[in-house]
Formats: sequence, C-alpha cells, structure tokens
Amino acid sequence: MLWRRSFKCSAHLILMMMLKFLQVRHVTDNVELDYNNENNLKSSSGKEYLKESYSLHPFPETDDYDDTYEFGDVGPLNTDVRKSATLIAEKEDPESNIDQAVSNFHQEYEVFELRIVHRKNRTGFEANKDFPIVLNSVIAGRYYVTEYLGSAAFSKVVQAHDLQTGIDICLKIIKNDKDFFDQSLDEIKLLKFVNKYDPSDEHHVLRLYDYFYHQEHLFIVTELLRANLYEFQKYNQDSGGDLYFTFPRIQAIARQCLEALVYLHHLRIIHCDLKPENILIKSYSRCEIKVIDLGSSCFLTDSLCLYVQSRSYRAPEVILGLPYDQRIDIWSLGCILAELYTGEVLFPNEPVSMMLARMIEMISPIDMEMLELGQETHKYFTDDYGLFTKNEETGQLEHLLPEKSSLRHHLRCPDPQFVDFLSYLLQINPRKRPTASEALEHPWLSSEY
Repeated sequence: MLWRRSFKCSAHLILMMMLKFLQVRHVTDNVELDYNNENNLKSSSGKEYLKESYSLHPFPETDDYDDTYEFGDVGPLNTDVRKSATLIAEKEDPESNIDQAVSNFHQEYEVFELRIVHRKNRTGFEANKDFPIVLNSVIAGRYYVTEYLGSAAFSKVVQAHDLQTGIDICLKIIKNDKDFFDQSLDEIKLLKFVNKYDPSDEHHVLRLYDYFYHQEHLFIVTELLRANLYEFQKYNQDSGGDLYFTFPRIQAIARQCLEALVYLHHLRIIHCDLKPENILIKSYSRCEIKVIDLGSSCFLTDSLCLYVQSRSYRAPEVILGLPYDQRIDIWSLGCILAELYTGEVLFPNEPVSMMLARMIEMISPIDMEMLELGQETHKYFTDDYGLFTKNEETGQLEHLLPEKSSLRHHLRCPDPQFVDFLSYLLQINPRKRPTASEALEHPWLSSEY
C-alpha cells in the first residue's frame, strides 16, 4: 500500500458514521442473491498503479510445476508459536477469548523488544544508507546470502541459508526510512500474533522466523515461498506454456484465501491490502498459497483511515470514505479471482471516477445512502449525485454516463457458478457482501471439475 496509516480519521466521525451506516455489520445478512438478475452479475475492469513486488523464488523450469523443495518443520524457530498450546477457536468461549487475545496483544507489544546486531569494531553509523547486497556474504553472522530476489516499494529481498538451523529462508531488508521502519514493526507484531494462534501452520498465513536491527536497517526473516500470483500469471502468459490458472486451481486458491481471511477476521484483523502480489505460491504442483504483507493491516478497534488498499482492489466503501470492516478484503478477493481467470485486472488503474463508472456498469448502481454518507463522494459526484471526471487535456469537468453491462458479459465465462460466486463477493453495498465464512459455503467451492 502506498499510503501510510498515519493519515488518521476522526474517531468521533467514524463512530457516528458506523452507527448510521453499518448498524448490521456483525449481523449475518440473509439477502439471497438473485442469480438470474443481470444486476447481480455486473462487475468491472481495472488495475493498480505500479506492480512493485519481489519474486520469492525462481519460477519452475518445467511444465509440470514440480517444486524444487518442500517446507517441513522449522525446528527451533518460532518459539512464540510453539508456546501456544491451544488454538483460540477450540476454547469454550471463543468470542470472549478472541477479545482477550487482542487486548493481550496490545499489552504484550506496548514495549517492543528488538534485537540489535552490531558489527565488530564498528560504530552504529553507516556511510551508505543503502544496504549493499553481496552474494555469498553472511548477514548478522547467521544468514548466508545465496540469491537476490528483487525489491519492493520499501524493501529489498534476498534468499539466504540460515547457518543456525540449516534451512533456506527469505530475508527482507527494510529501507532506511522511519515510515517504512514503523510500518514494518507493525507487520512484525501482527505476524507474531497470528502465528502464535496458528502453531500448526494451518491457516495459509506467512510464517515469521526472526527479526533484528543491523547496519541501520530492520531485517525480517520469513519462510521462503515462490512467486506471487501476479508474477507467476505474467510468467505463465509470456512463456506460452499450458494455462496454470484453471478452474480447479482458481477454486483451490479461493478456498485457501478465504480460510486465511476467516482466521484473520476471527482475530479482528483486516488485511487492508489483499492483491495478487500479496498472495505467494508455496507449492506449484499442489497449488498451495500463503497470504503475506500485514504491514498495512489493522484491528477493527483501530482508528481506521481513508487511504487503505491498492487502488485496483479498493472496495467502494473505502473509495467513498465510508466506515469499513473486514468485508473490504472480500471485495479485493473477488477482484483477484476475476483477474486470475481473465488474465487482466478487473479495475485498471484509471482515475477513480472511471473505476466507479466501471463498477456501476458491471455490478450495480451505488446505493444512495452510501453516496449521502461518503466523506469522499463530492470528489466524484455532483450535488445531485451525477458521476463526473476531469478532462486532463482541457481541465474541464465532464459527466460520466455508465453503460449497462454485466460481470457475466465481461468475463465471458462458461461456468455460471463461478460468475455467481464472483457476483457474491463483488457486492457494491458491503452489507450484502458475505463474510469469509459465508463465502466458503458458496456451492461453487464444492464444484468438481
């Protein structure tokens, strides 16, 4: 995510809006989808600003997508995880225990312990603020660098061999910048938290192994995974090989993502930046994935801000400046799955008003209540709620008249159940959007191909 969570919204304003707009947030919405209604099968087409990310492992060189290695027990790592003997969900009163766990989280990390690794006979200051990547070198006396994997907006990533445990790991080097540093500390805390209550690694969330400060940089050590979904789809398209993202594999990815979201949402966490770059492949042959990057995530109890989610995967309520909850992640997942099927971003990185027009065209009109309460509505709609955009050449404001279309027409998909599933996820009104648990019950996820 390009925007930092330091842009805080007024807590009072958020509370007032939530009372009015999301009165039923925690109540199951029993509205049935009318699968024969063309309005329910509308969607749109759009993508993100820059595809900045990194490849966590080379692509397979053969068509059978066999894995070079598998991941087993990580030995002595993850001591916090191994101290947790019981999953929260297995306790007698899971809801109260979840709330207690979140409360404990804030208390536990009120004082954050960060290990600092100094170099021998050197001061803490570095002449070069850009950490040099040197293959076959050892970082912090433990991590032997074997491969440079790439860079993202605020980090460099290398593959390294852990000399202490004997396994290959991913080493993320955060750029020397206070905002990046702070956001990465948030990610470490949340990874420790979600790993702690998933000791058996069953919920498809990245595993944190280690973290430390060295040569004026924060380092995060995680399990080593493969390419992200965006990179691998691009590789698959460019290589001209057999199509990888078939219906059975898209189905497997959807199920695993929803299971990860059920777990995160159960812990009161909103991911806030779900996109293809933040879903990494663990096994090509078994189509196993992991959700990564909790640096933008937040708790429901946090002071939520307006600028979350990458633009092409941003939910309508976020665009309009409305209160939001975990269902913004469901919207993002719908966009991702449509992209995996078509090979194209559902909502390309266009001016926001153009993206809203696509949503209206392919999914449904935006509820008047949403327009009336949105803090950002005035940026894209006139006083009588007509959609407009600014002509970049002339500087003049121009009215936009969305055309009638549908998600079914856009996808040109032979599987009506898949279209129904995406329509279920991509509801403009978040009240009609399913929770992750509800989405897992959709019949498409039980279809056999």
